[in-house]
This record gives sequence, C-alpha cells and structure tokens, in this order.
Amino acid sequence: MSDPDRRRLLGQFVRTHREALPPEPASTRRRTPGLRREELAARAGISATWCTFIEQGRDVQVSGHALGRLAEALALTRAERAYLFELADRRDPRAPAPDESADAPASLKAAVSAATYPAYGLDRLWNACCWNEAAARLFVGWLDGDHQRNLLRFVFVDEAARRLIDNWQDRARRLLAEFRADFSRSLNDPRLRDLVDGLRRDSALFDAEWQAQTVLGREGGRRGFTHPRDGALVYTQHSFAPADRPDTKFVLLVPEEKNGAPQTRRAGREA
Repeated sequence: MSDPDRRRLLGQFVRTHREALPPEPASTRRRTPGLRREELAARAGISATWCTFIEQGRDVQVSGHALGRLAEALALTRAERAYLFELADRRDPRAPAPDESADAPASLKAAVSAATYPAYGLDRLWNACCWNEAAARLFVGWLDGDHQRNLLRFVFVDEAARRLIDNWQDRARRLLAEFRADFSRSLNDPRLRDLVDGLRRDSALFDAEWQAQTVLGREGGRRGFTHPRDGALVYTQHSFAPADRPDTKFVLLVPEEKNGAPQTRRAGREA
C-alpha cells in the first residue's frame, strides 16, 4: 500500500470514529454528527490543526504516545487501536510484550495433535514446543528421544541434521534468513541474543551467514529427507501463525504421494 493510500485510510478511520462519538454534554442542535475536531483534540491533548491534517490525509509526523492519546480519546477497542497504529506506521507504546512462556498455546497443540502428517510447533525462539508422533519419527536427532529442541541448533550444529536434510547447506542458509526476519521483532530479548551468540560460536556456517545479513520471509515448499529407516522421502512444507499467538508457528509436512503412498526419490535436487 502506498503512503498516500495509507494516510487516506487513516484519515477516514479517525473521522468516522470521531463522528460516532456523542458530544458532552449531548446537544440536539448540532449540525455535524459526533465530536467536533476541536473537541477530539481537547480530549486527546493535541492540536486541532493536527487532527485536521490527519483527517485530510496529509503527511504529518506523530509520536506513538500522541497517537495513543488519540486512540483513547476515540474510545477505540484493542483491535481498532492496533489498526490505527498500523495505518499510521507506528509502534504502540502500550502494545503487550510478547508472551515469553515456553508452553505452546492450546490452539497450536490442538492443530499439531490433529494432524495426520508430521507437524510441530515453534515458539518465538524457534524451540519445538509441541509435535506429533509422525514428526518425532521423521526428525531423527531432534524430536525423537532426549535431545535439545531448538531448530536452529539442530540444523547448524547437529551432525544428524546433515545426514537427514537433503541439500543441507542451502536449507540451513534459507532457515537462518527466515529466522532473521523474526529476530528483528525481538531485539530486546536477551535469550534471543544468547541463542545467536552461541550459534555463531559453534557453527562457522551460521556465523558467516549471520554476517551476510540476508532476510527472507518464511515460506513452505518442497523438502527432501534421507531417513535412516524410511529412506528417501519428499514432503511439501506449510507454515502458519496462530491468530491468538502470532509469535509461534505451526509447521506441517505433507508427503508427496504416488499410488497412495509417500513418494521416495534417490537422486535430484530440491525445487
């Protein structure tokens, strides 16, 4: 969305909610509905000129705290307040801190348990916080037995990952670029910094790729494995973020099928 379109939507949003608020005291002789701009400005502790410019879609700079006062003056709900800040391209100073619980949310546990194919959940540090039996069978050295559960440490440090994951180096690079996109949202989390520092110390590839500063959005796609018991397997990976905990991820691997059974392959590169 272009900046002018974003400002236009912001102005329409503020005006609509201003006009929906009853004046105090209520008056039957008002020519305009709701609050006047001057009244909204007084409630929010900001200038009427600034309110006018916002509603007109002009390019004005506003702090997160001033925007928060405007949200309170408009009596916005939590969802409406988040939408206001999104349109203004600002961070809400009152936004709740990310949930640091290591426990998987109930929605994520339910989705993983209901999956027939390999499925697992990742917390905000990319630790596996839940998984099903199919995932435990597939991810030897990570989700089976008594292992550490961090996906990045498994991929970059554990020899089992190199044997299991086809085109391991390419997949590791891609994984780190996806992780960096998440890292930017949690820069003040010391646990995340400790994780990165430890991986840079323990993996030369991680250290080199971290310094490369590559950032990519998390995507699914074709994933090949050479399993110690089941041989060559190919899956299509899908990733989702639960609406109630967007800092977590639901990952599902659907096998490529041939004649009703997971397709295997002996050679060839991943797509």
